[in-house]
Amino acid sequence: MTAGQTSGEVLASAAAAAGAAPSIHNTQPWRWVAHPDRLELYAERSRQLSATDPEGRMLTISCGAALHHARIALAAQGWQATVSRLPDRADPDLLARISLGERNGISPEAARLHHAADIRVTDRRPVTRERVPPETLSRLTRVAEDEGVHLQPLREGQVDDLAVAVNQAAEVHAGDLAVQAELRRWTGGQRAEGTGVPDESIPEQPPRTNVAGRTFAHPGSLPIGGDNDRTATYAILHGDTDDPAGWLRAGEALSAIWLTATVFGVGLLPISEAVEMPASRQTLRRTLSFLGWPYLAMRLGIPDYGHAEPPHTPRLPADRTVQVAPAPAGQS
Repeated sequence: MTAGQTSGEVLASAAAAAGAAPSIHNTQPWRWVAHPDRLELYAERSRQLSATDPEGRMLTISCGAALHHARIALAAQGWQATVSRLPDRADPDLLARISLGERNGISPEAARLHHAADIRVTDRRPVTRERVPPETLSRLTRVAEDEGVHLQPLREGQVDDLAVAVNQAAEVHAGDLAVQAELRRWTGGQRAEGTGVPDESIPEQPPRTNVAGRTFAHPGSLPIGGDNDRTATYAILHGDTDDPAGWLRAGEALSAIWLTATVFGVGLLPISEAVEMPASRQTLRRTLSFLGWPYLAMRLGIPDYGHAEPPHTPRLPADRTVQVAPAPAGQS
């Protein structure tokens, strides 16, 4: 035990650290309950995008990313953690339960990933012309496998399929008043309440990219250069099932891939619009030769370190996302 900390305090601290995880439109759609002997992760439906994400697909992926962040926070303190996913069929909003195991030494890998969680950003600008090294791509592919899913880098023609899938979804979203209302609610402005995507993280004009970025409610203030993404690597994260268990694993894999990419100086941009519509998902299933279910697409590339990176998006205070349950009567 960390000096002066109870198990419940260790778990609550990990839940607070998980607040740095990425989520769709920075909605942070999770709620943690820290008990003296376990940490429980719940879907927070009040922050679900009901029009864009009615099934809770992206909500669950976002919660999976938070779950992995909590795991890394514990590992960075030397704790082994046991995770039970979707442990209660009667309560589908209970996505995971974490309990502490033995405490061992802190591995350099855990320390690096924990640091990466602090510096990770979402950068929507075009990447540089430097390609991601093949050995780094192989490492990221293995990271996905370790989390129980698959990462498939796309060939040139397959990138065209991804672009088509994104355009399919974007056309539908552009005419959907409810989706547009969600974009206005969750993106743009200064986001003083601690959620959403601020103007400083949204490009001031559409970037020149092989796959179109999401069209927000209005342009932001993030300057972009004249580069394009001709040397970027696009990939699809996919798995064997299209259900909450698969989506949760996908979120854990997204976090693991993103933090590992950050360690190696590679930027990652999630492309969720490609999987937000049934027709666009079917397009990506064909790209995968129907051998898996697409969970998320992503762009990987070397960021332009010659210019200031976008700021970190705001976060809710821990007391909005982490509840500390009292110890049972008779326990201290």
